[in-house]
Amino acid sequence: MKKILIANRGEIARRVIHTAHRLGIETVAIYSDPDANALHVREATQAVALGGAASADTYLRTDKLLAAARATGADAVHPGYGFLSENAEFAQAVVDAGLTWIGPPPAAIRALGSKAGAKALAVAHGVPCLPGYAGDDQSDERFAVEAARIGTPLMVKAVAGGGGRGMRLVTDLAQLPAALASARSEALAGFGCGDLLIERALLQPRHVEVQVFADAHGGCIHLGERDCSVQRRHQKIIEEAPSPAVDAALRERMGACAVALAQAAGYVGAGTVEFLLDGAEFFLMEMNTRLQVEHPVTEALTGLDLVEWQIRVARGEPLPLTQDEVHLQGHAIEVRLCAEDAHFRPHTGRVLQFSAPPATAFERAAPGALRFDHALEEGAEVTPHYDAMLGKLIVHAPTRAEVIAALVRALHSTRVLGLPTNRAFLVACLQHPVFASGQALVPFLAEHAADLQELLLKSELKALSFCAVEAIFSSKVSSDLPCALARPMRLRHQGQVHSIAVRELGGGRLQIEQAGAEPVTLQLPQRGVHCMAVGPRRWHWQSDGVDGWVEDASWEPATRAGAAGGATELRAPFNGKVVALPVAAGQALAAGDTVVVIESMKLEHSLASPAAATVAELLVAPGQQVSPGQVLARFAPATQGAPA
Repeated sequence: MKKILIANRGEIARRVIHTAHRLGIETVAIYSDPDANALHVREATQAVALGGAASADTYLRTDKLLAAARATGADAVHPGYGFLSENAEFAQAVVDAGLTWIGPPPAAIRALGSKAGAKALAVAHGVPCLPGYAGDDQSDERFAVEAARIGTPLMVKAVAGGGGRGMRLVTDLAQLPAALASARSEALAGFGCGDLLIERALLQPRHVEVQVFADAHGGCIHLGERDCSVQRRHQKIIEEAPSPAVDAALRERMGACAVALAQAAGYVGAGTVEFLLDGAEFFLMEMNTRLQVEHPVTEALTGLDLVEWQIRVARGEPLPLTQDEVHLQGHAIEVRLCAEDAHFRPHTGRVLQFSAPPATAFERAAPGALRFDHALEEGAEVTPHYDAMLGKLIVHAPTRAEVIAALVRALHSTRVLGLPTNRAFLVACLQHPVFASGQALVPFLAEHAADLQELLLKSELKALSFCAVEAIFSSKVSSDLPCALARPMRLRHQGQVHSIAVRELGGGRLQIEQAGAEPVTLQLPQRGVHCMAVGPRRWHWQSDGVDGWVEDASWEPATRAGAAGGATELRAPFNGKVVALPVAAGQALAAGDTVVVIESMKLEHSLASPAAATVAELLVAPGQQVSPGQVLARFAPATQGAPA
């Protein structure tokens, strides 16, 4: 193996490049038009343009990927994760082209890539599974019959794919038709296959997965487990190893089941067997036939490079270690930094400022140190075409408490300005007493997200006037002379307007006056406050674990500046494609009723009416692309009908 084509982009492409170059192997990057200047393109030995922007025209085009391999003389393909990494047809096409496929055999992907197929194989080999239905009859009528047999709560799942897409919880059988329709639509958009299964749902489980590795000589071992229970919309945001709920005996039982399933499928390479853990009982969810996003926490505990293992196994080498030689040391936690707002809505935009604390990248850090795997740099563009994840911060230390403390410090020191991120939300999660005590279950965010968001809002409001003044005045205070007059200001934050007065005291000192509070004096610049203009009168600021956005509404008419938006119109919060309009003009709505469903960054998002109202006008149609701020619908007061 002399040259690897990496059939992926961003952080995981950089991850594979790092190990391949360390092993003396050349690499070929591929890129879409939006990725032409991306880091993975510049770091690879060679790079090939695919032409186009959308995934369907670029990273999902088998013909273009194989043409790039032929043109560059690559003799192997690494798929990373996502895109075509679990596509058996792509794996077979690579093999048929005479290239080395750095992944499991196509037959194993077929056997395990379908959740239904994996469950059938598991049952035959004694791996515990939840009761469910995964048959060929995909009619709503058959699902209704099977759902009545299984009982609620139950989960609707896409048979193909992963990442939480195509999953819906049903707690009442009346919800089943809508859940089937929504899951099928999302599965078709994400994986090109709308087949579904249903199974009994556990409402208070942990999500615990086991890393397995197999070679072509019959060897198969596991490398311990990862706890991925902290997730929203079935997408993980915090992963750790070992699980706070797994002892040595349970680890041995789960590991044995994971290895048995892999061997039954004739598996070779890296794979992850995902379980739901309920007390001491565990049940198979699915097997991911690829490297996981969260593999760094396993690398931290074992001291191994899993990408190197993938390459060695693909070259026909036996596993470097036996099960008895695998030793897990300390604790590791990974957090996923994503381009999303406080309501988990993905956002696009340009990274205007980026800096992070000292960190290693793509290799195991010394205990207590930070590893930061990412593809971020100033000027990088986050587009709507791909996933919202920006990078992963990982800490390994002797104890879980030390890891949490180090991760909080690292997040405080990570600066990303120009688009919203979940940086502050991750800090709040890590410091929440339920997570800190190791008691977070899968419903953790469903139960506590609102409290965490309220806590973050309070933190933003507490820092708002100081950070807003820093943002607005940092480039304007040029005189050493004081000004006797206080300048009245109106600051808009999350739709609410706050009034303050600012008096210039000279020498970069400002006094902030706010109703009901004693005047406060600041010296600009303030230590630890970072800000960046993102529009004519709009700024993004960060201060330790707090992020905020503020607009200077001082020059707007008071009635407009004081408006919080009301229920007059609905605007798109991000780029995306309209996939459904479940309302019609003239329809009466209650607060929270869905008006438009938008697909963005591989997920469907329901946009709701902010208050009771009547639909006056719909300004978009299904299939239409929309951009941030675009008006989607207009409303009339609930007491009025639609306009004539």
